[in-house]
Amino acid sequence: MPNSDRLGILFIGDIVGKPGRTILKTLLPKLISRYEAQLVIANGENAAGGFGINEKVAKELFSFGVDIITTGNHVWDKKEAVEFIAKEPRILRPLNYPEGVPGTGSILFKSRENQLVGVINVAGRVFMSPLDCPFRTTKKEIERLREKTKIIVIDFHAEATSEKQAFAFYFDGKVSAIIGTHTHVQTADERVLPKGTAYITDAGMTGPENSVIGFREKEIIEKFLTQMPQKYDVPSASSILSGVYVEIDTNSGLANRIERIMIKEN
Repeated sequence: MPNSDRLGILFIGDIVGKPGRTILKTLLPKLISRYEAQLVIANGENAAGGFGINEKVAKELFSFGVDIITTGNHVWDKKEAVEFIAKEPRILRPLNYPEGVPGTGSILFKSRENQLVGVINVAGRVFMSPLDCPFRTTKKEIERLREKTKIIVIDFHAEATSEKQAFAFYFDGKVSAIIGTHTHVQTADERVLPKGTAYITDAGMTGPENSVIGFREKEIIEKFLTQMPQKYDVPSASSILSGVYVEIDTNSGLANRIERIMIKEN
């Protein structure tokens, strides 16, 4: 039975196309049961055909048991996303987009055990499109959310390992977990930082295993060889589900543990 003194959260790494959605549909109910998870967060910015997200795919992810969808730099790749993200608070776009951009970068959400959780989605700037400062923008948002809850989880969607690590140490002890996304390659550095924040540089990818970050290798190799434009496709191949499980002390809002998850399709 769930323990009121702890909150179990599943975070699913970047879902890529139909293969990612298919393995998520199969495995997510089992993972929720295994970990007695009370909240599921998934990065879905590549869930529709490998680029972007649309309303149909978002509803599909919610039907599988995902509670909150985070995104990143591909959030607007499907033009219809602009309108529906503006109306759906459970889909987050990076917090540090300029003022006036549709949607929201954070949410206060009640878990299955009625615990109020703050979730923030923010993007890095190193080797990425220039946005507002993720450090300063997030600091203000944490201060606002902490008026309501001590439990705060951040999806930091960034390229550079150094930026992710610096961000994590800057906010260590101020939030429950900082989970990196974007590279689609799971890192093996999951840990609870000295002041109590759970951290991993990248949660990895949920999608086709034998691929180049989710796309068919042939066109990617050709791009590197020739520097000519290519059409990237998501292959229909055996998949992996990647992510983390984080256990949080509900009294302190700090993490008890973080466990890396990678499951290959049978």
